[in-house]
Amino acid sequence: MAIEIERKFLLKNENWRKQTRRSEYLAQGYLGGTRCSVRVRIGAGRAWLNIKSMAMGTTRLEFEYPIPQEDAQILLRELADGPVVSKTRHFVELGDHVFEIDEFDGDNAGLIVAEVELGAADESFQIPDWLGAEVTDDARYYNAKLAKHPYCHWGKA
Repeated sequence: MAIEIERKFLLKNENWRKQTRRSEYLAQGYLGGTRCSVRVRIGAGRAWLNIKSMAMGTTRLEFEYPIPQEDAQILLRELADGPVVSKTRHFVELGDHVFEIDEFDGDNAGLIVAEVELGAADESFQIPDWLGAEVTDDARYYNAKLAKHPYCHWGKA
């Protein structure tokens, strides 16, 4: 069974930028669901379908499958609920871990979130000076939520 163990954080400063090893632009849309999110993602010349349980917290079920890029474009255009979430993902290697730092654009511009995948929920990892408050348990920061309630609308009724 595929399990994702991930923690999510805000950032305190821009020091992570000088540690970035590579970056890629991603566009993704969600196809709905009440017990899971079904995401179509296009990036770096490839496309894939991702199914992730809607459970909150560090550990969730996750399945991922490559699909033809043309199919992904049709799915995003014709079936995605709400706007496509787009971002540049920056990869920062730190010790035995890779932090994925998502810098959003469009309706989520201004939001930057770091994620680190772990082998176990209680696994320790190096905490860099640029890592801020943990938001793993705050649903607003999940991409599926950002598609329906973008960052630009936070603080508005």
